[in-house]
Amino acid sequence: MKTIFTLFTLLLTTAIFSQTTISGKVVDEKGLPLEGANVFIEGTYDGTASEANGNFSFTTTATGTQVLKITFLTYESFSETIDVNNFKNRTIKMKESINSLDAVVINAGTLEAGDKARVSVLKPLDIVTTAGSAGDIIAAMQSLPGTQTVGESGRLFVRGGEADETQTFVDGLRVAQPYGASANNVPTRGRFSPFLFSGISFSTGGYSAEYGEALSSVLLLNTTDEAVQDQTDISLMTVGLGLSNTKKWSKSSLTLNTAYIDLAPYQLAVPQAVDWNRPYQSLSGEAVYRYQFENGLLKVYGAFDAARFDLNQEDINSTEKNRVNLNNNNLYLNTSYKGILMNNWDFIAGMSYGYGQNRIALNLDDVENGEHASHLKLKLSNKISDRIKLSFGADYFMTKFDEDYKENLGSIFSSGYDANIAAAYSEIDIFFSKKLAAKVGFRASNNDLLQEFNLSPRASLAYKTGKFSQFSFAYGDFVQAPRADYLKYTDKLETENTSHYILNYSYNRQGKTLRAEAYYKKYNNLIKFDTETPQFNSIYDNSGSGYAKGLDLFWRDNKAIKNLEYWISYSFIDTERDYRNFPQQATPNFVAKHTASVVTKYWVNSLRSQVGLTHNFNSGRPYENPNEAGFMNGKTKDFHNLNLSWAYLISAQKILYLSVSNVLGTQNVFGYEYANTPDTNGVFRSKPIVPTADRFIFVGFFWTISKDKKTNQLDNL
Repeated sequence: MKTIFTLFTLLLTTAIFSQTTISGKVVDEKGLPLEGANVFIEGTYDGTASEANGNFSFTTTATGTQVLKITFLTYESFSETIDVNNFKNRTIKMKESINSLDAVVINAGTLEAGDKARVSVLKPLDIVTTAGSAGDIIAAMQSLPGTQTVGESGRLFVRGGEADETQTFVDGLRVAQPYGASANNVPTRGRFSPFLFSGISFSTGGYSAEYGEALSSVLLLNTTDEAVQDQTDISLMTVGLGLSNTKKWSKSSLTLNTAYIDLAPYQLAVPQAVDWNRPYQSLSGEAVYRYQFENGLLKVYGAFDAARFDLNQEDINSTEKNRVNLNNNNLYLNTSYKGILMNNWDFIAGMSYGYGQNRIALNLDDVENGEHASHLKLKLSNKISDRIKLSFGADYFMTKFDEDYKENLGSIFSSGYDANIAAAYSEIDIFFSKKLAAKVGFRASNNDLLQEFNLSPRASLAYKTGKFSQFSFAYGDFVQAPRADYLKYTDKLETENTSHYILNYSYNRQGKTLRAEAYYKKYNNLIKFDTETPQFNSIYDNSGSGYAKGLDLFWRDNKAIKNLEYWISYSFIDTERDYRNFPQQATPNFVAKHTASVVTKYWVNSLRSQVGLTHNFNSGRPYENPNEAGFMNGKTKDFHNLNLSWAYLISAQKILYLSVSNVLGTQNVFGYEYANTPDTNGVFRSKPIVPTADRFIFVGFFWTISKDKKTNQLDNL
């Protein structure tokens, strides 16, 4: 018995003395102690939690080489292979996880709208509830800083760039013809209904290497991934009719909508300053089909638009008016698939096709043109680790443009071009910490028509200065092929290019958003020609240049006053260009040095109504006055436009909507047209370019029919 007791004591003593002590300290990246971190040997029960001073110590019977692990909430897991016998008094520095919601966001030059946006300056319903937007995505974007209100165009002008320097993408695929048909000094609208889009990203510059062929900015529209329920929407409006229907199945859904617009009845009730032979008419439709696979989502989007109008326009150089009779047909198809490949690679592939046709009668002459534009896209991305994300892809753009000009006497002049652009890009996101992140990439492209290759670097950096604030910086080189107005006459040109430098400060906290952004853009290789307008016998070259610099401010608050949302935008720009037929560098006539907008929306519960007010301001725009010395030295008066909207909820699913633009009837002037030759007194006569109407009044009745009997279109008005 004594022998057995002696043997047990010997074994117990051996076990105690064979244990090894593991010790150290757990701190954050600043060296501050972390309390409560779990420290243990992988595959054993040996471990402990760090104390208030970050210290830890525990014993283990494990020997030799083992894996020590440390975990702590909101921090990345630590793992290291150690020699148990030699691990003592080590300090372990933990890195914060960048997956948390308060991690830094790279957002220089980007304004986002949508429920999925990390930092959203607009909500989806803002696109159509903004007074004065009349449901037009482009008009709503013009309430944001960095944009110019060019009332005689209706298109999107950004930071000193012309409208065609902004490219539009639907689900990542380019739209070659994003605007409806129009005539000279008659504003147009964007082609797309906002009802089908769940999110919008509007980049005023410095955008990702994923996108190209845009000197100024890109507008990204993302269709809804999944329908909520079966639903029918009926719209009766002073300008036309609309019908939309959504059918949802277990894994798929289909949304169809159509609209008919006819301004003839409205013209009789509210005459416009347009001499219509036949007011604007259009029939349009859109469709989105979605199918959810086990590891991916297929979306098919289609849109068509057929429009026509016939009008007479005054010409200061003629005693008779010029007749413009236009018929426009447009088709856009878009298919994309987003899924997951092996090893967690995200995969996006898609293709789009657009066809735009115009048949125009100009007095006794006829013009017919057509553009076929296609885009093939492939993108792969993978989260290599919690801190590194890699993406790369390729694009192929195909454009074929043809135009026939038939004179009254029978002569026909044909022009056009066929261009293909192949592009590839790569981009990496690196999160050094929750406070510091970078995005670096490049885009390479080759234009076979111009026989030119370009390599464009892009880089962004963001640093979080506090829980709710951060700074971002972005740099990028951007190229764009010359517009069809030039390429249809000559291919002896080069791509236009620009460099963007952007510094951004943003603050976001509890319904309040502040953005301040300074930028500088340098243009090179801009197109110049030597005639009044681009013509077949013009001499073209790439000797143009220019710059744009300025400051954009944005403030939004939806918490300070109950039921009130508002935002304020202000932009200052200093820009000049020597391009087109300019004799010298000057500010283009579409640029106002100061622009501002104030948007308010207030819900009146007792009246079951939402009231909205929007005020837009532009300082005077330059114009060329041949009666004065110098070039582009004229200046229009300041632009003011106060808009009102009112939505009344008749019942749960019925809404009456009223919108009035330019409520005060301000007599705005966009510029002046001058005679080609002086009169007998040596004076060039002029006439102002003014809006087509002092104000626009819109009344609509909107009825939703759905299974839940609660959903209505108030979110879309």
